[in-house]
Amino acid sequence: MKNGSIINKLKRIETVFLYGVFICYILFLFKLLFLSRVSLFDLLNSQRTLNRSINLIPFYSIKEYIFTSSATIKNFAFANVAGNIMIFIPLGTYLSLFKTDKRVIINLLFIFIVSLFIEIIQGLLGIGASDIDDIILNCFGGLVGIVGYKFLLFILRDEKKVRTAITILSAIGLPVLLYYLFVVRLRL
Repeated sequence: MKNGSIINKLKRIETVFLYGVFICYILFLFKLLFLSRVSLFDLLNSQRTLNRSINLIPFYSIKEYIFTSSATIKNFAFANVAGNIMIFIPLGTYLSLFKTDKRVIINLLFIFIVSLFIEIIQGLLGIGASDIDDIILNCFGGLVGIVGYKFLLFILRDEKKVRTAITILSAIGLPVLLYYLFVVRLRL
């Protein structure tokens, strides 16, 4: 009986750790998406909302990035496209891990709604650019996370092993996440 108690305690510690890392990730997203361009005090400054950038044409920005001849814009474009994909990979992974409904379409719909909400808030507050292409790229990143979870499940054949693998990856990524959350002043 004592051995079962230890296993239950370890599972609780693992769960608390994973949720803790997930909360740090959400805080990082908030900092990156809302506070990297303006301070918390300037967030509600109504003058800033006069200069909004909104793109509602799918693939317009991505096409502009691909066909530009400027090296500076190409570097920005790569960082923007890769960044929008990469920052949503963990969301897809954690959703697949935490939710009991592991259907790809349900988790992807949730990622779409989160991304849409972010772009609407950015548009309303005049933070950066509200762009349908960001939603597309964010959803693609979330899909990569979901598929990554499914791939781990296919390879490891056991949800407990997948959870352990994601815990290990989270432990490796946590110092980097904390560094960007608390030390680095993000500039986009």
